[in-house]
Amino acid sequence: MACDETVYDESNVMSERHMERRGIMIVLSSPSGAGKTTLTRGLLADNPDIAMSVSATTRSPRPGEVDGIDYFFINKDRFSEMRDADQFLEHARVFDNYYGTPSEPVFGALEQGRDVLFDIDWQGAQQLTEAASDDLIKIFILPPTLRELEKRLRSRAQDSDETIAKRMSKSEAEISHWAEYDYVIVNENVEAAQAKLQTIINAERLKRKRQPWTSRFVKDLIDGA
Repeated sequence: MACDETVYDESNVMSERHMERRGIMIVLSSPSGAGKTTLTRGLLADNPDIAMSVSATTRSPRPGEVDGIDYFFINKDRFSEMRDADQFLEHARVFDNYYGTPSEPVFGALEQGRDVLFDIDWQGAQQLTEAASDDLIKIFILPPTLRELEKRLRSRAQDSDETIAKRMSKSEAEISHWAEYDYVIVNENVEAAQAKLQTIINAERLKRKRQPWTSRFVKDLIDGA
């Protein structure tokens, strides 16, 4: 028997709504060694719809890092050219190196409804706040103690004693900017910290201002469409 009724496919409707959502910029900041990189990797593994913002940097690659995936490794002359051409959404000097976020791929992802994750410091977070505060959520990761922070730095076996000492001396200054962030997570246990991070992302995605399709949906709901 023929039927003229249209089959209701909720998955297609939700997909269309997702595409209407503008993506959010998720900033994770912390002193070096607080576990930010581990939390970042976990968040990306659990959320295939989150794109990692790949920064350009003038520092040398660490063991295992891949150009174009972990960072765009460029020299200082090239960095200066990009900065002067206003091709960075944010940029900063950290220790003796420079870091910057190319703007074009970030805005492209947001327009497509994809979230973009930033692994940057407080200086970059301040610049992003000035450039795109409506799209931004900022999360600061704290270590349980400074002693534990130093222990984690040494366990990585990637930096010299001199570099570790330099990082530790700067950690208090970095931590002092915690109040500039929307959320703070103390990373005493990585699994618990990961769960808190995911809760924040889920809640931010559900904010009314980030779901512009809801106005039409509610109108249709009331009208019986």
